[in-house]
Amino acid sequence: MQLSLTTKTMFIPFIMAGDPHPDITVDLALALQEAGADVLELGVPYSDPLADGPIIQRAASRALKHKMNLPKAIELVPVLRKKGVKIPIILFTYYNPVLQLGEEFFFTLVKENGVDGVLIPDLPFEESGPIRKLSAEAGVACISLVAPTSKQRIEKIASSAQGFLYCVSSLGVTGVRDTLPDELESFLMEVKQYSRVPVAVGFGISTSEQVSMLKNYSDGIIIGSALVQKMEQLGDRLLHEETKQEALNEFQRYAQMLTASLGKRCTP
Repeated sequence: MQLSLTTKTMFIPFIMAGDPHPDITVDLALALQEAGADVLELGVPYSDPLADGPIIQRAASRALKHKMNLPKAIELVPVLRKKGVKIPIILFTYYNPVLQLGEEFFFTLVKENGVDGVLIPDLPFEESGPIRKLSAEAGVACISLVAPTSKQRIEKIASSAQGFLYCVSSLGVTGVRDTLPDELESFLMEVKQYSRVPVAVGFGISTSEQVSMLKNYSDGIIIGSALVQKMEQLGDRLLHEETKQEALNEFQRYAQMLTASLGKRCTP
């Protein structure tokens, strides 16, 4: 997966496969593409999501009730393609389901089903060599996470990144945040010094003001919890035919409102 650096900041939304229902995942993905999404992050539900806050945890619980799992999430990708999703799709999964499936078989499935990239948040970069090798052989980008740590580690991760680099805005779990760290801008600028691929930022971005502020310091804005929370608020309206389209339109408008400022960047 090759993403080019452009004057437009990418919108990278996250949704959970199977939440609130596998069929609705397709509708939500199409709504986000229509809202201007450049890449889709498709989460795989897991019972012990270490990096996720309460909103994403609840989404995972709802998806697990529909028997969603790693193979089914992978097999959802060609369904998304058939229904009209054209943007790159990144699979967000914890390492244990990959291990249980078998690393080689996982990448066979990923390649066969047209997944563009994988992101494994609980796999440390220093231990990711075998996974990165398998992903390269499959022609699938292995997306790296980088957090505000030592300069040497940031340089090491950024210089070998594939697809795009996922910058963690703050330490801790995902979730909606009113404020972001003061040092975030300098962290993003430092990462961009070393990265050969687009630099995106996520974790806690939940307002249009935050998006507007960060667009000049990053190549992509990742929004997850705010969108999942909106979908949660729409609730049963998404599940009933007579109210589904209206609810999807509201979801799409919300995504467009959050990302309205994404356009040509100003040089910081």
